[in-house]
Amino acid sequence: MKDAVSLPAELQLDNQLCFRLYAVSRAVIRGYRPMLEALGLTYPQYLAMLVLWEWQAEPPQQPSVKALGERLMLDSGTLTPLLKRLEQLGLVQRRRAQHDEREVHLGLTAEGVALREKVLPLREELLCRSGIDLSVTDGLREQLDSLLLQLSKLDA
Repeated sequence: MKDAVSLPAELQLDNQLCFRLYAVSRAVIRGYRPMLEALGLTYPQYLAMLVLWEWQAEPPQQPSVKALGERLMLDSGTLTPLLKRLEQLGLVQRRRAQHDEREVHLGLTAEGVALREKVLPLREELLCRSGIDLSVTDGLREQLDSLLLQLSKLDA
């Protein structure tokens, strides 16, 4: 029998930032899932709707599919079926740009606008159910924004 080799701390799963981020992301999605299912949405669809509601605010914009993909960091292979489903649900309309048929613009339907009011309490409900303080999430968001900015330099 060979002697056990001690594993360096750098190779232990619990010491990996990537695993912590992955686990937290999955837990957040799990927390949102029952609330979103009641509204007929998946988590990625919810994120897309959040962006579209932002862009619909003053001054209203007619965002492109490409701009939405960039904002959500999703490629067209993932985004297209997501938008197709939102369109089937009657929440979103896709329209080809008149000046360039390759460009597709997005707009919210009346149902898509109305859904915003139903979604409004979800974040607060998740925080209440989990016992997480809003000030904690605000601090974490700032730290994660900073981390994302630093890691985005790897893409340059």
